Amino acid sequence: MINSGIVVLLSLTASHHDLDLAVLERLSSDAHAVGRQIVGSTDLVAGAVVLATCNRFELYLDVADADRLPAARAAAAQAVADRSGYTAADVEGHLRAETEAGTVEHLFAVASGLESMVVGEREIAGQVRRALTAARRDTTTTSDLEGLFQAASRVSRAVEGGTGLGSTGRSVVGVALDIAEPHLPAWADVRCVLVGTGSYAGASLAALKGRGCTDVHVYSPSGRAGAFAAARGVRAVPAGADLAEHLADVDLVVACSGAAGAVLTVDALAAARAGSERPLTVVDLALRHDVDPGVRSLPGVRLVSLHTVAEHAPAEHAAVQQARTIVARAAGDFEAERRVREWNPAVVAERTRVLGGLEAALSALPEDARDERAERSLRRRTRAQLHPPTVRAREAARAGDAAAYAAALADLAAVEVPTPHPDPR
Repeated sequence: MINSGIVVLLSLTASHHDLDLAVLERLSSDAHAVGRQIVGSTDLVAGAVVLATCNRFELYLDVADADRLPAARAAAAQAVADRSGYTAADVEGHLRAETEAGTVEHLFAVASGLESMVVGEREIAGQVRRALTAARRDTTTTSDLEGLFQAASRVSRAVEGGTGLGSTGRSVVGVALDIAEPHLPAWADVRCVLVGTGSYAGASLAALKGRGCTDVHVYSPSGRAGAFAAARGVRAVPAGADLAEHLADVDLVVACSGAAGAVLTVDALAAARAGSERPLTVVDLALRHDVDPGVRSLPGVRLVSLHTVAEHAPAEHAAVQQARTIVARAAGDFEAERRVREWNPAVVAERTRVLGGLEAALSALPEDARDERAERSLRRRTRAQLHPPTVRAREAARAGDAAAYAAALADLAAVEVPTPHPDPR
């Protein structure tokens, strides 16, 4: 049970498990501005980190105490509603709430790829790190959120090292290219246009090169293709050029720019392919659809979308169960250490009362009445008296046993400050 007055970690999450991708797209509108609005508009929430990916939208909030949780959740829902076009009530209905241990274990599982569309994929680990970096930039993070997200990254590495998940290249991009592969020439002969220049485009280009595809032209709706392509040894579609005009003799389009609105429409692609019998596979990994889904109706065009990836994603296996065990153990340890830190000040206060009082009493003795050996003995006996209830209190804090903690704290409070006796010399 959460104690009022203690900082509470609250997560509000939605993913491909629960919602259609179109709903996630609307929830993710102007995602990082949501964190700034929540923290800037209310004192209910001390910090916020927003994790928005192609298949999830999640808010992690640092709330002052348990009594403020409902109001904090309502403020967060309103911030999302202001940008998504949903009502605040709709947003609350879409976002699943967790607190404390539930929040911790969920983020650890997400960072480890266990909640991904492709279980065990590794892009999510970088997305979790970038979400924290963005919160730092926006000054919306706190020490508790820092600790949570840094721990999530450590757990992600522990899962990969302990289970092998993630080391085999499992990813949304990888599954999408697996689906596309049977309909393409040999990878060395594939002509590809990559749409986008963000981190996901970088991962997509690496996956293409890993399969042997080197004939890649990069198109950017924002005009960044030149620098992106030059840094990676590929070519750019000239800034300002019409994307469709460069698709007549292309085998594969991989789109992941996340631009506001489709950068490739049905009419534009139909016009570009007029008279062409060359098959074209379009992989659209953008949550907001870089490519109009209607292109799948065009002759010779095959569309692979996030929905397609979800249908073909590999099933769980034994390594996933092992990973979940690692995550659960790590979440328990994180919560235990967090409770120790939160509950420890009362223990420290009681020990300071006794030990500080003893030192004050010793200092008050006249110099000619002090006996160093006797004083060391008195300090030793006093610490020995304090030790058992201190250990019990900290063990109870780790276990979350409030009753045992209160009993141990009462035993500490019952320890009286010893009265030193002056040397009778």
